[in-house]
Amino acid sequence: MVKHERAVSSENCFLDTRMWGKEHGLSRPYPVMCHLLDTGAVFQELWDVVLSDKTQAAIADALGLNVVEGRTLVSFWAGLHDIGKITPPFQAQVPACYSPVRSDPAYVSAPGAETEKSFRHEIASHWALSELFAAAGYPGDRRLPRKSVGQQVAQLLGGHHGLFGAVLKAKEAAQASSYNPGLGAQGWAGQRRAHFEELRRAMGAFAVPVGGLPAGLAVVVAGLVVVADWLASQTSAIEPRIPEPGWSGTAEEVDAHWQAAVKAAPGLVQAARLGRARFSAEEFGAMFPFAPNSLQRDLAEHLPGLVGEHGAGLVLVTAPTGDGKTEAALFASSLLGRAAGARGLYFALPTMGTADAMLPRVEAFASRSLSGERALMLLHSMAWLSSADAGGKAAAFEAPVGEGLMSAGRGTVVEADGWLRGPKRGLLAPLGVGTIDQALSAVLPLRYNALRLFGLSDKVLVVDEAHAYGPWMHQLLVRLLEWLGAMGAPVVLLSATLTGRSAGSLVDAYRRGAGFREPSRVVPRYPGWLFASGVSGEVSAARSTASNRARTLKVSRRPVVWDAAEPAGAPVREGGRRAALREVLAPVVAEGGTALVCCTTVAEAQQTYRDVRAAFPGLMARPDGLRLLHSRFPADMRASITARCESMYSKPLSGEAVTARAASVLVATQVVEQSLDFDFDLVVSDLAPLAQLLQRAGRGRRHKRGPLGRPRWAAAEDEPELVVLDPLAVPDGSVPRSWGKVYDAGLLRRTSQVLLKCAGEGIAVPAGVQQLVDEVYEEDFVDRLEGAAREELARLDEERAAVEAAERHLAAWTGICAPADVQGDLSKLSRREVGVTEELLTTRLGADTGRVLCLYEQADGVVTFDPEGEAPVPAGGRHGLKAAELADVARRVAPVPGRWLRGGEPAGAVPQRWGTHPSLRDLVLLTMSSVGDGTWRCCHGRYTISMSEVGLEVE
Repeated sequence: MVKHERAVSSENCFLDTRMWGKEHGLSRPYPVMCHLLDTGAVFQELWDVVLSDKTQAAIADALGLNVVEGRTLVSFWAGLHDIGKITPPFQAQVPACYSPVRSDPAYVSAPGAETEKSFRHEIASHWALSELFAAAGYPGDRRLPRKSVGQQVAQLLGGHHGLFGAVLKAKEAAQASSYNPGLGAQGWAGQRRAHFEELRRAMGAFAVPVGGLPAGLAVVVAGLVVVADWLASQTSAIEPRIPEPGWSGTAEEVDAHWQAAVKAAPGLVQAARLGRARFSAEEFGAMFPFAPNSLQRDLAEHLPGLVGEHGAGLVLVTAPTGDGKTEAALFASSLLGRAAGARGLYFALPTMGTADAMLPRVEAFASRSLSGERALMLLHSMAWLSSADAGGKAAAFEAPVGEGLMSAGRGTVVEADGWLRGPKRGLLAPLGVGTIDQALSAVLPLRYNALRLFGLSDKVLVVDEAHAYGPWMHQLLVRLLEWLGAMGAPVVLLSATLTGRSAGSLVDAYRRGAGFREPSRVVPRYPGWLFASGVSGEVSAARSTASNRARTLKVSRRPVVWDAAEPAGAPVREGGRRAALREVLAPVVAEGGTALVCCTTVAEAQQTYRDVRAAFPGLMARPDGLRLLHSRFPADMRASITARCESMYSKPLSGEAVTARAASVLVATQVVEQSLDFDFDLVVSDLAPLAQLLQRAGRGRRHKRGPLGRPRWAAAEDEPELVVLDPLAVPDGSVPRSWGKVYDAGLLRRTSQVLLKCAGEGIAVPAGVQQLVDEVYEEDFVDRLEGAAREELARLDEERAAVEAAERHLAAWTGICAPADVQGDLSKLSRREVGVTEELLTTRLGADTGRVLCLYEQADGVVTFDPEGEAPVPAGGRHGLKAAELADVARRVAPVPGRWLRGGEPAGAVPQRWGTHPSLRDLVLLTMSSVGDGTWRCCHGRYTISMSEVGLEVE
């Protein structure tokens, strides 16, 4: 039975419009009552535009209300978010407004109450609303306060600045002002009650909930409250609605403001582009301008029936590189999204480069297959200056004058800007392409993690290269899948080399979140796919599919003595890596064709580039004869190199006359493994775990070029060649010290042994891939060895198991709990263990990466952005750098290991006059001097850092 009550005005307590809610950047203070009404109206519009019918019904059902009552009630809650501003500490922030209130005998507070600066207004909202909801008749539980509906809603609203406070104890809720003098005493509580009741009356929110919200729906409501608050806080929205002097907050005036707020809300939401995309196309042919291959055709024929019978859920696709997994994922996303009523999709990739490359493909898909709101965001640490409208090219985002600026205190302005223009807002767009860390941040106890979860809650999440993450990130992905399963969000996982054990852990995590706890015992097929329903829990048997490119990978395992660090002019050692490279690249240089040389570290890639240049000077004489690609270039240089490589090594255009390519060698690092559509005649790689080697081999003879499209030595298109330079294959061979912890030594030992077997017979792709990948990880692998080799591998396996266990423990220690464990206490989403800081979490997710901006000191002492001295460094100003200047800075930033920058000089800090834009945070400026030969150098802490044609290096 739904209970209805009428708000009763507090005796002798009328709305005091001197209580201000917004003031910063406005012509006059804005009454808090007006902001509460505005936010409630925007929330109603967001409810209508952003939430699906299914989510609306689920929220209403959990509250024991019909959908209309639920919409009104939850919108009322959103309006109440800032009721904690009716407290002495907040009102005292503007002395001119606070002075008449402080001298008013109606308002009593403990001495010094207005100085309680740590008692922020959102905390005050949490404490005050617990009492107000209880007085309004919301169901409570004194023995278990976390089960109290009023407590849960108060905690939810207290988290509108990104962090949830702890559940209040019964005695704290009953005597709130005694525990927190900042709440004020007589008069303050009455005024909060008057605002509560007047807002309730104006919005007609008289229904009382019967029950609370489960974790997934609580996150949805919390996220929508944040969005409503910030949209309603834009100065451009507030300024024309500031009441005239003399506005006294009568019922008639409040009603008039409410009606105007309701009328204005659609424009605010529409301008923010927070609507819903619709998955309109149903057939593969309507989505893509080509016929499906075997994998795509099998999905198109069988997935619709499974989804139609069992509802939306998770699809896992395992197939070699080049087998059309991206289009398969987008087709599956459309099918799952339509079944779930999803409002869009987020395509998550492992690196910024792969995300940049994926953006135009998703944009093309959206233009053909989706309708409705199709705002598309690129999301990674450099994406604040990019836009889909620029075709994926960097472009400064500059809002119209006055749009997006917040009326808020100084501490809040930074958060709001970071959210509206950065990754916090980006996940709210219907469509997104970006790095996986943007999604995984949702399950770390970071500020606004609930907003990220909300941004993913009603979308299809596509995770590319699901095999590419270490134990820590894999465990975070497991937790994210639990949450998405609980919220009914569809998921598509893609992998070229995923072990059966890893596949099972991901599928079972999603099913566990959806309420199905029994293990699925997944056995993936390669190539193939499977479907797990989030509605019925049904897991389909994995389907095997044919490959359009069945091939035999010819593996050449070259035992080498490791001499990669030798100078380019040093004598070539027989049996060394340098000699092996000269031998395998000689046919390329002599007869033409393209080769990829994939190195383990950036430093070794740089030195290999120098060595190949010295060994084959003719390559440098040809345009694009020798190139270098790694992560340690400034962003604009790396983007230019990548674009040129895509032009040189990509798939032939339809109808293009295909001939063998001139001699060209690309020296690169692991950046070429994932999502870049490169095609080489030969792939040479340093030893790496088998999964990574297979990824790299997928760049070998990837596309059909025909009988004239490759040099004579590479004519067999279905027999691509992978040359592995193996330092473990020589007597007493060991993992090079320069590799550090890049790869697990035990996996390298196992891979080296497997390659010995494959070197003669080759690897059947795709038929033999899954068996080999699983074999490398088999527990009894060590039993096949003898003597010292067996003992060494057993020791390394123990070390790997310990490291992986530590990584999993770290993820459990730092991550948020599973949705089933929230149990009414949202503070578990914000709670961090002792010693866990936001800096630690973001650093760990970013693998301890720093960011530098190279400045070049010219002979006359002028410092410029470029070695040529043509791009002056902006001075900045009172409002910081302009948008175009910020874009110019960001285009020149380069990532480096964090250890390079520790202990550096204060001179490397960003100038104060550049401002506080999020893209400038933690940026280190390196002022370099020329040392000749195109090399620039500076000292930073205990390191000497140089910049040259090979990128950034350190000594």
